[in-house]
Amino acid sequence: MADIIKVYKEHLPAMRFVGKRYTDDDRSGGGFGHKWGEWFHNGWFDVLENQGMADNVENGYIGFMRCAPGFEYWIGAFMPPGADVPEGYGHIDLAEGDAGICWIKGSEEDGSIYSMHEKCLESLKSNGMAISEQDEAGTPDTGPAYFFQRYNCPRFTEKDSDGNVILDYGVYLAP
Repeated sequence: MADIIKVYKEHLPAMRFVGKRYTDDDRSGGGFGHKWGEWFHNGWFDVLENQGMADNVENGYIGFMRCAPGFEYWIGAFMPPGADVPEGYGHIDLAEGDAGICWIKGSEEDGSIYSMHEKCLESLKSNGMAISEQDEAGTPDTGPAYFFQRYNCPRFTEKDSDGNVILDYGVYLAP
């Protein structure tokens, strides 16, 4: 079972997210795990790492989600503003802003760390953070509804003695 073990606000600079975009049509078994497998198999992260990922933020491989309208799931990395976008990749330019971060501790194998969205939102709100939202047409009320999973090394890559890892779950906050 997954638990939220840390909640805090992180200031993010303006940056460019570079990656590949997926939609609900790309889901398999309810998720995008097979797409992550493609990324590792095809060396797509290597392209971004060789180009130089953003070094002024806590980084890692990112699963970036937005409702624009309709759900989008992107896989990629935070890059410096204006970074070149390699052929076959897309990008989202992100303004400077704050994100609420939850550290979710649990087993990657049972999938519980990936189903904590609502609990993270509740935790952030109970810690006084206002979440950015969009209306049903995708028009921002107070800012874009952006969420991300940050697979930070070593929190996510090294299991503890109980076999658990920590997944960072970030939510852009209302300005």
